[in-house]
Amino acid sequence: MLADFLKALREADVPISPAETLEAHRAIDIVGWGDRDLLKDTLAVTLAKSEFEKERFDDCFERFFAVDEFDTDEAERQPANDDDHEPSEDSAGSGLPGEGGGEGGEGEGGGGGAGGQPGETPGGAAPGELSELSRMLLENDRPGLETRMAQSAEVSGVRDIVLFTQIGQFTRRIAEGMGLQELDDDLSELRDAGLAGDGRAEALGQRLNALRGRMMERIRDYVEQQLALQAANKSRRVREELLEQMRLTNVERRDYLVMQNLVRKMARKLVVLHSRRKKKSHRGQLDIRRTLRKNRGYDGMIVEPQWRRTRIDRPDVHVLCDVSGSVANVARFLLMFLYSLQEVLPKVRAYAFAGELREVTKLFETRPIEEAVASVLEDFAYMPTDYGRSLMDFRDIGLDDVDYRSTVIILGDARSNYSDPKTEVVRTIYDRSKRLIWLNPEGRNQWGTGDSEMLRYAPNCHQVEVCNSLRHLERIVDRVLRSAL
Repeated sequence: MLADFLKALREADVPISPAETLEAHRAIDIVGWGDRDLLKDTLAVTLAKSEFEKERFDDCFERFFAVDEFDTDEAERQPANDDDHEPSEDSAGSGLPGEGGGEGGEGEGGGGGAGGQPGETPGGAAPGELSELSRMLLENDRPGLETRMAQSAEVSGVRDIVLFTQIGQFTRRIAEGMGLQELDDDLSELRDAGLAGDGRAEALGQRLNALRGRMMERIRDYVEQQLALQAANKSRRVREELLEQMRLTNVERRDYLVMQNLVRKMARKLVVLHSRRKKKSHRGQLDIRRTLRKNRGYDGMIVEPQWRRTRIDRPDVHVLCDVSGSVANVARFLLMFLYSLQEVLPKVRAYAFAGELREVTKLFETRPIEEAVASVLEDFAYMPTDYGRSLMDFRDIGLDDVDYRSTVIILGDARSNYSDPKTEVVRTIYDRSKRLIWLNPEGRNQWGTGDSEMLRYAPNCHQVEVCNSLRHLERIVDRVLRSAL
């Protein structure tokens, strides 16, 4: 059960590490499952770190560990049709399973049964012969019923439910796993006995049938709770996966908030990955001389190894973004991506261009990312694109800061409205930089068509990539970070 709960938390964007999983298991071993409030507080301390994660944890916990138990009291309070044969509610001495003239009736003589038939209901349905599920319902064994349902639900795979139309299917599957067929067989025998004139069997059958209905309602409620828990997260995940692969030029404004969250999530993943690589690489190789000097006092035993220090330069990134209408959305999310990686990309200089090029680095340093991006796009919104002039502007204001440690990323479709493309400036950037990457949101079959100068720019770049989705951006930024280490 804990594994399924952790899976539900991960689906709800609460990251759970292997270490936290082990801690959760240890916590359960200590506090157990009996006290629901204690269980919730213990798991919350172990698994939820931020306020966002605490909100998601609370919602998941309430849905997953729903407290709506089996309640057969209402069915038990329903009056029997035949007052002459109604058993006492307190004593239940009518041969109900587990009580009075129950399973021991066969060897008790004539004192245990009602109506002169000890230990047996008319029609041959002895209480001891009722199925286990029937006895649990009649005895109102709520913990046993909940446990039985949970075990059947686990086998049925209800955690994979995603559609409302599957509720009936999983309800039936769980009920059958609990023993529905045996319960129906009991009802059939009691019904036959009632038709033969046995009022006691008829009353018992009516009561058991009411309990069966209540059980099916409870199972359906449980399945609906699982649908609410699982389907909501799965549908959100499906939507996010779709947006990750969708062309950024086709993303609608209503999806911008989701896209921004996806960018942050991808950026966090890359920060964790490349920060770990830095720490690992920082150890370097064994420094033999320093190790021998350091361990002279240990009689030649290597107790404190000394490592060569490997200096790792964080990449110096210059990004030139075409923010004209045809490429604006791609530029929006590339800039968000890069400026969300401040921990591993602290040296990012941003330039925006359409008819001219300007540096916008200060804007991103003084304003939130979303506001800075919106301001840049607004400033260049109606300018006609001129790649030649923009490249000349970069040569004048930014080329002197490009050296052998610099990675230059140019994002644009290379459509320059038939103006001079100034390919020689691109060649100069190629010669001076460590790496020049051109990202084009158009497919390769469109390069060189119409006013596209991409086929003239491409030979002057270290790397040319189609980039029109978040998945492309993530892969390319990952490569930039890997090449710097």
